[in-house]
Amino acid sequence: MKRKIAAAAALATVLTAAACSSSATTTNTGSQGALSIDGKGKTVTVWIMQDAQKGWPDVVAAAKAQFEKETGATLKIEWQNWTNYSTKLDTALLSGNAPDALELGNTQTAKYIAANSFVDLTSVKTKFDNSSTWLDSLAASGQSADHSKTYAVPYYAGARVLIYRKDLFAAAGVTAAPTTLDELTADLDKVKAKNASVPNFSALYLPGKNWYTAVSFGAGSFGVDGVIAKSDGTKFTGTLTDPNFIKGIQTWADLQKKYSVGGTTVDESNQDALMAKGNIAGIVGNGWEVGSVTDPKTGDPSLAPKLATIALPGATAGAPTPAFLGGSDLAVPTHAANPGLGAEFLRIFTNTAQQTTLTKYAIPNNKTLVPAFQAASPANKAAGDAANGKTWFIPNSPFWSQTSDEVALQTAFSNIATGKDATTELTTAQTAILADLNGG
Repeated sequence: MKRKIAAAAALATVLTAAACSSSATTTNTGSQGALSIDGKGKTVTVWIMQDAQKGWPDVVAAAKAQFEKETGATLKIEWQNWTNYSTKLDTALLSGNAPDALELGNTQTAKYIAANSFVDLTSVKTKFDNSSTWLDSLAASGQSADHSKTYAVPYYAGARVLIYRKDLFAAAGVTAAPTTLDELTADLDKVKAKNASVPNFSALYLPGKNWYTAVSFGAGSFGVDGVIAKSDGTKFTGTLTDPNFIKGIQTWADLQKKYSVGGTTVDESNQDALMAKGNIAGIVGNGWEVGSVTDPKTGDPSLAPKLATIALPGATAGAPTPAFLGGSDLAVPTHAANPGLGAEFLRIFTNTAQQTTLTKYAIPNNKTLVPAFQAASPANKAAGDAANGKTWFIPNSPFWSQTSDEVALQTAFSNIATGKDATTELTTAQTAILADLNGG
């Protein structure tokens, strides 16, 4: 879920001040959270993305009804969209005209935590249902860098999976889904050989600039937030040049070289449309990309019964390659008029009842309910397996930059895909990323 994080100049000033004591790890000293049900005569305003309005309005309606009944307050939902949302957040959180609770992308959260923009919910975290089993990466995105404090609550997640043409695999003699990378490689050999006469055929299409997939192959030896870089509380150190990370990236590079035709210098943005043309047997993408491949306007609907998804296999069966976990968080602004009521709405909105209903539409915020998500549809099994397995997230720092750090990774992996040395390329990327993370 790639959402543009455009930091306004005013917020940048706040971030600089907030981080002056430590460029690597910032400490939010905002107000402490408390739950409140004293809402009689009050109006509580909440910003929620239109994804929910269009996708799961029943979840919102049920939470609204419960909240108004239990607190006596009137809940006002203001629907938002992702376009220019960062700019709107910057303005609202700095001006003091913030809502009482809001949704934001999990890649947006860190900079607002560093700017003291959110209420500290640590003391009431245990009041939130299933908080002990929140999805690791999603929970980490709403925490302080040392994970001692919680400022945002996980809402829902999305995970990348292997999307493949089961008809092409079957035609090549592969009738069972691979459970390990070795099995996947053996299967891809068969699919590639069977389609040797098809022009520009990719048994597995891996765009060089798709850093989300590439990093996943190197992530297995690290914790949730130890991938790419890790903080010791004083500064960030890089992990891109760790021998275990390099080994994983070499596996990715070997797959890219052997099974992917073209795409070494492009990203994943058009891989769905390319797969719809018929000469790609597999891609790594978000589960919803199946719908894009089969879209009547931009894809090929006839492929719908021919597609299958599994969690991208790892070195051993039952342990998928770690997936990047995108999604949304929920937070209470420091300057909210009714912070206690805002926190209470988030508690209700993410309780077991609402999250259970949400499993019909999206990956819930906790591992306890992932089986319910998988049971809702056979198509959900792969994403559920990926989310329930080992996952990873970008360094939890306000200084992470899409315009420099993500580009550094795209450049490195694109160069590796064209045959350049992995250690050299990742050293260059690591130097650039650490300069950002450590305020250089």
